[in-house]
Amino acid sequence: MTRVLIVARNTFSEAVRDRVLYNLLLFALLMIASAVVVGQISMAIESIVMVSLGLSAISLIGLLIAVFTGVGLVSKEIDKRTLHAVLAKPLRRWEFLLGKFGGLVLTLAVNTAAMGAGLFLAMLFVNHHISRADSTVLIAVYFILLKLALVVALAMLFSCFTSPILAILFTGGLYIAGLFVAQMHHLQSTQLNPQSQKLFSVLAYVLPNFGNYDVMGAAAHGRSIAGSLIAQTTLYTLVYCALVLSIAAVIFSRKDLK
Repeated sequence: MTRVLIVARNTFSEAVRDRVLYNLLLFALLMIASAVVVGQISMAIESIVMVSLGLSAISLIGLLIAVFTGVGLVSKEIDKRTLHAVLAKPLRRWEFLLGKFGGLVLTLAVNTAAMGAGLFLAMLFVNHHISRADSTVLIAVYFILLKLALVVALAMLFSCFTSPILAILFTGGLYIAGLFVAQMHHLQSTQLNPQSQKLFSVLAYVLPNFGNYDVMGAAAHGRSIAGSLIAQTTLYTLVYCALVLSIAAVIFSRKDLK
């Protein structure tokens, strides 16, 4: 684990020095500030509008970082020929992948926390206080971070066997498909032929269910989020990330780096 932590630390340091992350973070904070303005225009629903737009901004910027940076974690090392020097050291390929994953997730955690703090400052500016019901916003930010961790794992998986452009397209397509897993469950009970029902059944269980992470509506309206849902979503993310990274490690271990 020491070698994994070293790779994670170096990945985090490289990401922190990347100006693109700061630009995206600044853009997200500006979007949160604009949400305050829009919320004030919306009169009685200013808090709902502000939280909804703020969480959407955090999710969108986080997704951009997760996809584009996640894809480049492996491909950039291969293109620059720096991966050969890294793997020449006593470092296994799966340790390299796990360290890269951990470093980027840590980067996303820091960025998400900063954007979440900006949203809470905006809420304090508009409402002049932070109530206990606002804790659901913090949970929503945590759910966004879980979603981003899963997106990073998928981006790294695709980057292990295809080009960066295709990896971005595959990750984005899988994310969009994962938003409709609940609808796929519903399609199983409709008047479809048995072959189609079986296909949708398989897809509903294989695809990552990104709908699990959508609690923005509850957070915006101050509705409580069950602790069991938090635990289930956390466990789901850990298991799915472990499976995806395991597949990525197998593919990467057999990849010809010449």
